Amino acid sequence: MKALLICCSLLLAGVALAAPGQDRPQDYRWSMPIQAPAGAGIVQLSLPREVYLHASSASLADLRLFDADGKRLAYAIGAPPAQSATQRTNIPARIFPVTGAPTTGDGLQGIDIRTADDGRLLSVSTRAGTAAATTALQALILDLGKQAQDKRIAALRFTPPARTDNYSAQVLLEVSDDLKQWDAIGTTTLNWLSNSDTQTLANDSIAFAPRAFRYARLSWQAGEPLAFAAITAQAVSETDIAAPRASVVLQGLPGKQANEWRYATPLAIPADSIALQLTQTNTVLPVTLGVYRQNSYVPRHRLHLRQQARPAQGAYFDPLLSTTFYRIALDGKERISGDLAMPVTQTGEWVLKTSTEHPLSADNAPALRLGWTPATVVFLASGKPPYQLAFGNSDAAAVAQPLSQVAPGFKADELLALKTASAGPLKPNGSVAAPAPVTKDGAPWRLAALWAALLLGVAVLGFFAWRLLSQMKEEQGSADKQEH
Repeated sequence: MKALLICCSLLLAGVALAAPGQDRPQDYRWSMPIQAPAGAGIVQLSLPREVYLHASSASLADLRLFDADGKRLAYAIGAPPAQSATQRTNIPARIFPVTGAPTTGDGLQGIDIRTADDGRLLSVSTRAGTAAATTALQALILDLGKQAQDKRIAALRFTPPARTDNYSAQVLLEVSDDLKQWDAIGTTTLNWLSNSDTQTLANDSIAFAPRAFRYARLSWQAGEPLAFAAITAQAVSETDIAAPRASVVLQGLPGKQANEWRYATPLAIPADSIALQLTQTNTVLPVTLGVYRQNSYVPRHRLHLRQQARPAQGAYFDPLLSTTFYRIALDGKERISGDLAMPVTQTGEWVLKTSTEHPLSADNAPALRLGWTPATVVFLASGKPPYQLAFGNSDAAAVAQPLSQVAPGFKADELLALKTASAGPLKPNGSVAAPAPVTKDGAPWRLAALWAALLLGVAVLGFFAWRLLSQMKEEQGSADKQEH
């Protein structure tokens, strides 16, 4: 039994030796100070360009946030939220009074309406011979003009005639696109109240859910009809705001093959645009851009090998983009090919191939420009500030959490309104330890040591269990002989 206890103690010691230690800021090669707004519980941070240039993981698994005491902060990482800006413009309406018989039903009885070929309203008049025709004002028809597809009308504002001191009426607003079918969208009470000090209290507008329409009809449900001096429509449009972009320019080196240039690339960059910066004017350069990949597939039959366009084993070139870049002088100005969009690609090296008709040398080799949209980090600003962002550890495992756990209960508009943290300059951590040696299969040595300790402990425990059972059998046999 004593030997068994000693074995268990050795096993636990081996596990403790092999298990990784506490996550600390000094375990990472790079850090950046983070300044969070005072009093903000949940804040957001657009990942700086330097993170992508120095991170050790393509998925940013080595990203950490620490407070001043070295305590790790919870965070979520994802694509930046889509944002838009609302623009408001005022559109003066062209007003056409309707006189004569009161309007009934969905149409305008006894009214002649003339329009131009483009839909512009020309005139509104009382039809000759209409019964009970009068000159009294019955309604107003408004022409707001042809609207852009992204614009919606959200309100109408009314300006009374001059010297209108006190007025109150209930009006009905209907809208149409063809002057035939009318939809009622709202009613309101318009009033202007003035006192002896010429101060005016006014309710001079009607608001409704934004919608697209060209014509409007205003009729009175209570109060005296009034020919307004002006009516202005308020149009709103939503414009998408592009997320912040980051880019890096890479210099190339000649490859192993002719007319091939290679560009070492930080692995964490999720490039979705690419361009060449040509060094010489009046250059047209057809190229193929791609990456080298490793193929470990071993075909079972020769037929499979014949059908493959790539080698069964080893590196092969995967062309991702074939296009032509240019830089041409025209009338004193330069016309330059821009950035080309592409699916998100992460690689440690880009490869540029040209044809034999367009050789490149060290003097005219172009630089490669990659662009991407940085991710947004949302974190809980707990603990003691200031905070720091740490990265650059190939052994670190991912610790990012779902957004619902970092900011539980937050709605989309609340997440958009989060206060923004800012990052300071990049700083190397001089005390960081050298990277841990890696075993042949890619696992860190601590994981291998952990498994070795566990297997050794199981073997030793099995051995002592076997010895214990043998001793128990021997004692049982001796007892049986003594009884006989």
